[in-house]
Amino acid sequence: MFLNTLPNITDPDGFYAELLGVHEGLSDEDSIALNARLVLILANHIGDRAILTEALAVATKGGAK
Repeated sequence: MFLNTLPNITDPDGFYAELLGVHEGLSDEDSIALNARLVLILANHIGDRAILTEALAVATKGGAK
């Protein structure tokens, strides 16, 4: 299995708006903590260490490959 970096979210604009919405009113510290929790929840859902390692590499390079 390989990391899918192609558009794959139904209603990406709606999701982005929802993501911004959950950050409204949060301090920078609370916003960072929310992002960290979200990353860990999604990483757990993915579960595949090879995919997670690939995702870390792609993110470190600054975007989709």
